[in-house]
Amino acid sequence: MAAPGAEALRVPLETTYGQWQQAVVRKDVTSWQAVTAKSRQMEVRNRLVSEKRAYPAGVFELPAPPPALKGLKFLEAKQKGQTAKLSYFGKIDFGMEGAVPTENLLVLSFIQENTGWKYDRADYINLAALPAVRGELAAGNLRYLEETPDAQPSGVVPPVAAQAPAAKYIAKVYVFCPGREVQVQVNKISRHKFANAKEAEVVIGGAVDGPNEVQYSVKKLDGGTGKEAMTIRVYLLSEVQDVKPIKAFEYQVPENGVPKAADTGYFQVDAAAVNKLMGR
Repeated sequence: MAAPGAEALRVPLETTYGQWQQAVVRKDVTSWQAVTAKSRQMEVRNRLVSEKRAYPAGVFELPAPPPALKGLKFLEAKQKGQTAKLSYFGKIDFGMEGAVPTENLLVLSFIQENTGWKYDRADYINLAALPAVRGELAAGNLRYLEETPDAQPSGVVPPVAAQAPAAKYIAKVYVFCPGREVQVQVNKISRHKFANAKEAEVVIGGAVDGPNEVQYSVKKLDGGTGKEAMTIRVYLLSEVQDVKPIKAFEYQVPENGVPKAADTGYFQVDAAAVNKLMGR
């Protein structure tokens, strides 16, 4: 049974998502902007120009269309402050040729702005490795949602980021940090947070000619030993086919080593680096 008030919340949120989904399918920029949260619009814009892709055309260059909600089992609608979540279970179909949808979890996030609820993002949780959770959700048991922070509205409205400059050189920050949380900031523009991760993210604003600043901080997470190896790197990516990325910056801590709690480093984009990126 839906909680009291859930249905009243569900209707406007589903309407917003349906409008957003159709805007993406139709590649309708005006409609997409009308139903997408301002913070998300700027995040998407900054990421695209940092990858030297067109904005807003790049918004619609997706590997698969966003799924429709038809046929999915509604689980929950929750609001906290100006944030809300909608959760669904079922065979989520991304319309990819040859793919057979399986029963998984879809959590949609929304932000309330002056003109109503706006779409923020979707989190798709593959339950293949969680058969017990899959069975619980199929039976209407919402324990997993209640115990998963990312499935609950936070009440925190993200600020709208400053508009980043278009990248001259595409860059990515890579972090390997088992047992630790690492925060990285590049050129005081691009902020990244990694927790117990092995991930890479695009540097917002890209790299610039001359010196580039890399600030980072490190802290141990609960459950970590404090002895794990750790790596922070920044790569420069070429736009020339078959030219490999350049490792521009690296900070490594060997196993049993002690990382700095915080520090600032630099890397240079000089003529030699540019020649390598151009394949010369």
